[in-house]
Amino acid sequence: MIVAANGGSDFIYVPSGDRVLVQKAIDALLAQDYVSGLFVDDALGSFAGTLPLSAINLSGSSLGLRPSIIINFKSTTTGCAEPSTCAVEIADTGLQQGQGMHGSFSRADTENFMAAYGPDFKNGFVDPAPASNADIGKTIVAILGLLPESHGKLVGRPLAEAFRGGIVPQFERKTLASAPSASGLRTTLNYQAVGDTKYFDAAGFEGRPVGLKTEADASLAAGK
Repeated sequence: MIVAANGGSDFIYVPSGDRVLVQKAIDALLAQDYVSGLFVDDALGSFAGTLPLSAINLSGSSLGLRPSIIINFKSTTTGCAEPSTCAVEIADTGLQQGQGMHGSFSRADTENFMAAYGPDFKNGFVDPAPASNADIGKTIVAILGLLPESHGKLVGRPLAEAFRGGIVPQFERKTLASAPSASGLRTTLNYQAVGDTKYFDAAGFEGRPVGLKTEADASLAAGK
């Protein structure tokens, strides 16, 4: 097994594809209080308490070696009014406490600021729809009128709602949860969708990542 440090998450590679070994690793990780969510290569099958890599769009056509397991580390808040602005996270890194880190699936790491300015954009517009850095390329292409048809599998979408005369697209907030492990842990994923384009908000085990909303939270919000 090969462990690749990635700050707020780690990648584990099992080149042999040994499913028994993968299960042993998952069992060991589920027992650690610093772990908050596990994602496993689809080719290895399903494992209780985990979600597949395809759930977060990491089961693609890249020629690079795909991780067997992705570990999301625990995050928490220091107690401010807006938790995502004062979050701390467990991280596999050589940096010292307070030097900053990202790479986890907490909302503090995924809720970033983006702004655009220029003659093509509305003034003072706050976009209620989800957006990400994957949209920047297609937005620039749309402004310049280049490549009207995608040449390849470039992800993202033009942020046309921010253009003058643009209309905010319909979008949905969704939650996906794994089957529970023997100890009851579920990897839960919050994401938004605009058509076929997905935006990932938070993921992990209940109570361990900042900003994660579970299916139970959704039921309470709906008054069920």
